[in-house]
Amino acid sequence: MKSIAIIGASGYTGAQVTSLIQADEQLKIQGLYVSENSLDKGKTLASLYPVYSHIDLCLAPLTEQAKLAIVEQADAVVLATDHGVSLHLAAWFYQAGLAVFDLSGAYRFADSEQYPKWYGFEHLYPEVLAEAVYGLAEWNAEAIAASKMIAVPGCYPTASLTALKPLKDLMTDSLPVINAVSGVTGAGRKAQLHTSFCEVSLTPYGVLGHRHQPEIATQLGQEVIFTPHLGNFKRGILATITVQMKPGVSEADIAKAYEVYESAPLVNVYHNQFPKVDDVVHTPNCLLGWKYDPLNGYLVVASAIDNLMKGAASQAHQCIKIHFNY
Repeated sequence: MKSIAIIGASGYTGAQVTSLIQADEQLKIQGLYVSENSLDKGKTLASLYPVYSHIDLCLAPLTEQAKLAIVEQADAVVLATDHGVSLHLAAWFYQAGLAVFDLSGAYRFADSEQYPKWYGFEHLYPEVLAEAVYGLAEWNAEAIAASKMIAVPGCYPTASLTALKPLKDLMTDSLPVINAVSGVTGAGRKAQLHTSFCEVSLTPYGVLGHRHQPEIATQLGQEVIFTPHLGNFKRGILATITVQMKPGVSEADIAKAYEVYESAPLVNVYHNQFPKVDDVVHTPNCLLGWKYDPLNGYLVVASAIDNLMKGAASQAHQCIKIHFNY
């Protein structure tokens, strides 16, 4: 049985991954941690989230003593923390010999020059960054198993890449157009005016400048036009993608490309049938639906995931299972 420490356990994603690890008979929780100045330290997870009343664990401050205890007692650490925090913690725990599953963006780009532009900091740990692998579970299992530094993908990239990667050899050089809508839990638990109930209305944001655009492009190997939207619902993502196919591509070619997911139990593909957010909320699944117009060569594919599950916590759990080979 592997022991897992969870840092940032008071947030939506941290609480969700705690629940998944608690339910896994092959894993145990070493401890739940928050920052030393967090107002949640000393509280039980159940007091913050009554839905997790079965998890009778307290949120401990991440002191230096706590970090040493994690290294001594745990096999791995899950970081459900801001990228500026994960940057340092991931390197520290990795260099101490633990497997690290980082849910932030601090290690998703192999190219260190991307971080000042998209995240606003210089990457200080090039030797750790060189060992990091992208944790898109259905595509990078071999690398996830081999590395102790796993950068779990963003929620929008997970939805988009799961839809597009099978089509890579069938697409033209025209940029795929991705319009994706996320529930407000994607903005985190911290109170903000623009995510308060009375303020939320369907709207695009981060237009032509969202940090998930280069993440998608890097992993796809092709530039994309990505427009995220904030939806007036709690959780889930629906990405609707328009992509031009090469001349001569048929429906049969597309169906064959998506056969790559026949052995992937969490990804289901439907022809001429499209998913909705409610189909995936509270599940680790990704549902894909596609329709093709051979006359103009355009394909529309919709991808639905739960942003807190397949877009974060359950994909981290997948990566843990792959890494520890069970």
